Amino acid sequence: MSQPLRRRAIFIAWLSLSLVSVGVVSVGTASAHDPYCGITWGSLAKAGGTPSGAALDGVRTGRHDCFDRVVFDFSGFADGYQVEYVSEVRTDGEGRQLAVAGGAILRVRLYANVFDELGHLHYARTAGDHVADVTGHQTLRDLLYGGCFEGRTTFGVGVRARLPFRVFSLAGPGLSSRMVLDVAHRW
Repeated sequence: MSQPLRRRAIFIAWLSLSLVSVGVVSVGTASAHDPYCGITWGSLAKAGGTPSGAALDGVRTGRHDCFDRVVFDFSGFADGYQVEYVSEVRTDGEGRQLAVAGGAILRVRLYANVFDELGHLHYARTAGDHVADVTGHQTLRDLLYGGCFEGRTTFGVGVRARLPFRVFSLAGPGLSSRMVLDVAHRW
C-alpha cells in the first residue's frame, strides 16, 4: 500500500472513531438531562386561582406510573390553591402542629370551605385526621386534614422526599370540580 493511501485509510479510521465517540458522548449527555417521565414541574411553591364558595366534598388518592395523585372533590367550581414544601403544617384556627409522616411535607391550602353557602357541612373531619390510606403508594406517605378557617381548607401531605409536583383544577362532572395534586416518584 502506498504512503498516501495508508495515510488516507488511517485518517478515515480516525475520523470514523471520532464521530462514533462524539455520537456516544452526545447520546449519553442528552439522556442524562432528560427529565423522568417527561416531568418538568419542579418543587417550588405554586399558587393560583381565586377563592370559591364551593364546598369540599371529599379527598382521594391514586397511583400512576410516574407520580402519586391526591384529588380534592368539590360541590361546585373551585380553583384557588397554594401548595408548598414546609417544615411543618399547623391546624387552621388553633395553630396546633400536625404530625405528618414522610421525608418532606407539602402544605396544601385550598381557597374553599368545607361548608356550602347555606352552611351545610360537606366534609366532616376533625383537624389532625388521617384522610386517606396511602399504603402502597410510591411517593405519598401521609395525608392529614388541617382544618378549615375563614374560607381556607388545609391539608398536610407527607411524601418520601422533596420531589417535583404540580397542581391543577378540572371542571366536572356536572357542576362539580376537582383540584389535583401530582407528586413525582423521582426527579
